[in-house]
Amino acid sequence: METKAYKEEKSKAMMDTQFENAPINNLRLFTGNAHPELAKRIADHLGVELGRITCTRFNDGETLVQITESTRGLDVFIIQPTCAPANDNVMELLIMIDAFRRASARRITVVMPYYGYARQDKKIKPREPVTARLIADLITLAGANRILCCDLHAEQIQGFFTLPVDHLYLGPTIGRHLLTEGYGDRDVVVVSPDVGGVQRARSLANQLRKPLAIIAKRRPEPGQVDIMEIIGDVRGKVAVMIDDIVDSGNSVLQGAEALLSRGATEVVVTCTHPVFSGNATQNLQDSSVSRVISTDTVPIPQNKLVPKLNVLSSAPLLADAIKRIHLDQSVSTLFNDYR
Repeated sequence: METKAYKEEKSKAMMDTQFENAPINNLRLFTGNAHPELAKRIADHLGVELGRITCTRFNDGETLVQITESTRGLDVFIIQPTCAPANDNVMELLIMIDAFRRASARRITVVMPYYGYARQDKKIKPREPVTARLIADLITLAGANRILCCDLHAEQIQGFFTLPVDHLYLGPTIGRHLLTEGYGDRDVVVVSPDVGGVQRARSLANQLRKPLAIIAKRRPEPGQVDIMEIIGDVRGKVAVMIDDIVDSGNSVLQGAEALLSRGATEVVVTCTHPVFSGNATQNLQDSSVSRVISTDTVPIPQNKLVPKLNVLSSAPLLADAIKRIHLDQSVSTLFNDYR
């Protein structure tokens, strides 16, 4: 007699098979200049070719977009992280959306593995803009129908859109890699580099089945960090610090020094979005941090691929989510065991 658990597993296997074999004839992937390598990897996972589009500049620097194939009635996905140069990539994205809307695409989904300007999500001082909301308004006005993002700096950014937003988490990808590397068998503590990232760190701690610690800090100025206190026991443990964005690297480097001064035996830095501005990667390479693990939501130049850096691919997760959106299947089920 088949048990209930066996029937559920059998049903899930059948659904997975049907999902894998489902046709995606009306799906088209297009990319701008922000991260064509990631777009190509996503296309390879889906088994499709990238759509034909040209994104160039006029002599005066204005962006010129030309779609060189018909997209009438098609389900179009634009892969464009709004990373550096942020203003150019944002403008290119907006013009691409407008071009596809005027080309009668049935649905336009913006795939933004990295959401530029996400750190300006609220007013902290008088007369400051909320640029994350402005970007959401511009994308909506341009004609997008749906947004797909990864690890937003603040989850409330989803509420800035009046469009459906699918929010993916790359923490499980990092967690699976750590487990493969044997960190599940080591004396590890997962560390949030600030209070705002506690949920992200707690989810990874649950996945690894390890305790949680939190660094309390304040930012007197952008790019400057003062470590206030470390909440939790890190003595004699490998500290795995997880953040969404590593920009200059100053925050995680100061956090690493504080963790080591309080008895941590080793510090591993992980992040979703490797912005790595300036000399960030070289500073991480020269620091007391033992390893740096990131994903590829942002392109990393060859000269910044230092020995300590290990880059994981976000393409499988993004490809799976794109296919689920195209087939009108649940995206949230990808994270049933991670929250």
